Amino acid sequence: MTDIRRALGEGARRLAAAGSDEPRREAEILLAEGMGRPRAYLFAHPDLTLSEATLAAFEGLLERRSAGEPIAYIRGRQAFWSLELRVTPATLIPRPETELLVEIALAELPAAEPLRVADLGTGCGAIALALASERPRWRLWGVDASTEALAVAEQNRQRLRISNLDLRLGIWLDPLAGMEFDAILSNPPYVPSADPHLGRGDLRFEPREALVSGADGLDAIRAIAARAPAQLVPGGEIWIEHGWQQGPAVREVLHRAGLIGARTWSDLGGQERVTGGTQCRLACDIP
Repeated sequence: MTDIRRALGEGARRLAAAGSDEPRREAEILLAEGMGRPRAYLFAHPDLTLSEATLAAFEGLLERRSAGEPIAYIRGRQAFWSLELRVTPATLIPRPETELLVEIALAELPAAEPLRVADLGTGCGAIALALASERPRWRLWGVDASTEALAVAEQNRQRLRISNLDLRLGIWLDPLAGMEFDAILSNPPYVPSADPHLGRGDLRFEPREALVSGADGLDAIRAIAARAPAQLVPGGEIWIEHGWQQGPAVREVLHRAGLIGARTWSDLGGQERVTGGTQCRLACDIP
């Protein structure tokens, strides 16, 4: 006879031995998943005896996590912004630092105007869906080169009943040729190909093509920046997520592409995380 308290203790010990940084929290998430209950249920019923079926389900989840599989893939979903999104191994796992892109766009762009906004490398649709849900007057386009990732984004769009988002298959701005936008956002691949972190933690399970971008990690950012000026309206903005040490290099990439006023925003940890610039086709005061 095993109750919730005992199962969590044993699960936490196993996950700690497997290298988890948050073994108790992860054990709670996995047991709640195995029970089909919210985590709060565990705290309210610590003495509840678990069925053999529940213990077997918990055991299977513990095995997967102990082997390193990300919890988001085990559960098939991940919270982002105010949304819960379906994720699969075909998509990156949305991370809290990427919410900074959403915060910047909401703060910098007028809410009431019918703006046109592109999200390049949309993955499961996290950025585009968050903005579309917050700004119903905006029209958004999400682009991804992966058929599988785009199918996940479409499932999320339908489940959330988002009608102001159009999803396109292709590379960066190619599927949006001839269109102009008030803003372009992207969380592109930006990990250098030889980065040792690629062999550690959750990154081992995530799609490599959504992580790695050349020897210095900047190939995708260069490609986006080169095309962006031609598809931004005068005064249009671009914001790109990048690695914490890449801010100066990304500012230089945007400057060389002809975008003005490049600046970088830091995440909650104080690390440089998003860099943006402005299109200017008319006379400008900013050099």
